[in-house]
Amino acid sequence: MYEFPMGECQCGAVYACEATGHNVGAAMVEALMYACDGNSDFAWELLPEEDYLTGRIENYDERTHQVVAKKNIDGRAVRGVLYFVRLHTDVSEIAKKIQQKNREITNETLQALLKEDRAEIEPLPEKDTVRKKITKRQIKGLVSQGDVEGLVALCFGDKKGLRLLQRLLYDPVEENRWYVAWITGRVCARLSSREPGQVSELLHRLFEACSDSAATPWGMVETIGYIVSMRPDIFGAFARHLLNYIHEPSTRTQVLWALAEVSKNRPDLIRNLPFYSLFDFLQHPDAGVRGNCVRLMGNIRAKEVRGKLAELQEDGEEFIYYKDGEPVSMTVGKAAVDAIRAVDG
Repeated sequence: MYEFPMGECQCGAVYACEATGHNVGAAMVEALMYACDGNSDFAWELLPEEDYLTGRIENYDERTHQVVAKKNIDGRAVRGVLYFVRLHTDVSEIAKKIQQKNREITNETLQALLKEDRAEIEPLPEKDTVRKKITKRQIKGLVSQGDVEGLVALCFGDKKGLRLLQRLLYDPVEENRWYVAWITGRVCARLSSREPGQVSELLHRLFEACSDSAATPWGMVETIGYIVSMRPDIFGAFARHLLNYIHEPSTRTQVLWALAEVSKNRPDLIRNLPFYSLFDFLQHPDAGVRGNCVRLMGNIRAKEVRGKLAELQEDGEEFIYYKDGEPVSMTVGKAAVDAIRAVDG
């Protein structure tokens, strides 16, 4: 896994050995990665001196394990460098907790994946089926009826179907947008069993719309959340890109909701992200942000923030989150109690 020989010192530091002296920069990176158990996202969040100390020994000969001041042994040049990294105690403890929790979550997820039923593959449309032109009115009617079966059939016949579904997200009524997002997620979950390319293209369009400063991202993050959560086996890699919109006030709550939705069945996908950057949202003044962040931390069983969750148990402010396209009201305190139960369980 690592390019250079690695090791650990009794003092708690780790080291990388670079034999030529010409590639010390790469050795520095690998030593820091090794100290963080290979978690690159966590490693790049750390600051030298503030989070870890470094040191180096020049003129090290890895053959004899000696420091050669003359830089030469019997005519053989000695230019090796030992580069050391030692995390501060609190940072080291966090790294170990993340490592242990990731292993636990991964093992649990693997067991769940082995036990769960595989998604059914949609039957192919009959060869003699006449393809009909889809209209926006037709799509809107099926959505209002909740006819997922009919929508799936139309989308198999005409790729324009998902584009028309996306247009329905531009609705000034928030409840309508959430409902359309949920319907779209269900349609995509079934459609992706045969034509994942169509759904992947939709996800790319949704992300582009979220990034467009001249457009309103109504329903975009919500739809992404439903699609990824319903088929994480195919689209789980898209969860990482949701973090790009966490600092925008217009999408912050939706991003936390989407991550919480994905983490219900695949907590490992979220724990593989730099999720510790989300801890501060537990103290956010907006109840919707706090509440959805609490739900997320409970789903991934984040023991790292159990103390902060305990402080929120008396928070009586209500927030709204959506389940199956319908709004659900809950207090932040109730969400914190549920999250602590999940963390301790």
